[in-house]
Amino acid sequence: MGKTIAEKIFDSHLVDNPSGNINVIKLDAVFCHEITTPVAINDLVSRGMDKVFDPTKIKAVIDHVTPAKDSKTAIQGKILRDWARRHDIKDFFDIGNNGVCHAIFPEKGFVRPGYTIIMGDSHTCTHGAFGAFAAGVGTTDLEVGILKGVCAFHYPESMKIEIKGTLPKGVYSKDIILKIIGEIGVNGATNKVIEFSGNIVDEMTMEARMTLCNMAVEAGATCGICSPDETTVEYLWKFIDKEYSSKEDVLSDFKKFTPDTDAVYTDTITIDVNDLVPQLTYGFKPDHVKAVKEMEGEKVDQVYIGSCTNGRIEDLRVAAEILKGHKIDESVRAIVSPATPAIYSQALEEGIIKIFMDAGYCVTNPTCGACLGMSNGVLAEGEVCASTTNRNFNGRMGKGGMVHLMSPATAAASSITGKITNSTLWEN
Repeated sequence: MGKTIAEKIFDSHLVDNPSGNINVIKLDAVFCHEITTPVAINDLVSRGMDKVFDPTKIKAVIDHVTPAKDSKTAIQGKILRDWARRHDIKDFFDIGNNGVCHAIFPEKGFVRPGYTIIMGDSHTCTHGAFGAFAAGVGTTDLEVGILKGVCAFHYPESMKIEIKGTLPKGVYSKDIILKIIGEIGVNGATNKVIEFSGNIVDEMTMEARMTLCNMAVEAGATCGICSPDETTVEYLWKFIDKEYSSKEDVLSDFKKFTPDTDAVYTDTITIDVNDLVPQLTYGFKPDHVKAVKEMEGEKVDQVYIGSCTNGRIEDLRVAAEILKGHKIDESVRAIVSPATPAIYSQALEEGIIKIFMDAGYCVTNPTCGACLGMSNGVLAEGEVCASTTNRNFNGRMGKGGMVHLMSPATAAASSITGKITNSTLWEN
């Protein structure tokens, strides 16, 4: 019987099978940020176990409130900063050199096909875009990972979602994943790995695949995952060109983490995108999804473009193409946060930042702050935000606020009109 991608990764990393379906696997990387990791650090210190299993395999960043907004967030940053220095963790990205965790870590080449990765963050599933098993974990598992370099999981069950057809103009990976979540529901993939496949995934950039995998957790999945291919090789080549003699050799090596043709899945779902139109969320759950045209004209108070879902350079390019030559509506405040310093610099070089500023956007440093209502864009009660983020829970961006999730194109168009706007009908 053949194996899925996740099964191949687990089998190659198995350390122990202590009981039943519980598997202890070796970790290739432990990612950390200043919101969830300080709790683990303090607990390890209190137990006299202030150690790390391998400082070269731990990557850390201050990204949620940056710079610190108050004493509490300053302390969180200090705990992570002091810990990184204490244990000689070289890959620590502090203020001025930091970015959104799920954007900066792959950008630095820290994610590879076949890797096992944990982090105290639910959207760690983003890194499955590279053919890795990457999962968000709680404090106890994070502590064990930091200390021992292992983590316990149930042996993975996978569901396959095949995305096929021809993607209409003005429709993006964000629209696809919103459509999927809307169809299968927030519990549709609970405790499973979603293996994304089909010609549409094959044609996606790595950035688009990261958007797809980023929101797998919103359907309950442990991880979203894509097969590594030539696109993966091209993205990683500058990090691994000394390890292989050619890109062909890299691809041949990566192929060991592609699914077998006779792999067994719990479910197989086919999504035809030929007639897909821009999507958005309308309630307080990620599966409250409908077509943008069904809500067109509804008032928004804030537009936010950024996050680990849609703050990459191709996202900013899409939005800038719509915004060029236009001003945002006077009733709207609009914010854009490039996800990393490298993305910010590239956007500057391409004139994208100027387009945003000329349109009336507030351009902020890379941060996760607005996404979870911590800083740089918190909503007031009763306000509505058109957002490119990944979660629309009640109060997510501020108590009493409403968040409509959508693509950068839809968000940009909506900022010009001050109302939810179908970007495919927008003529620049």
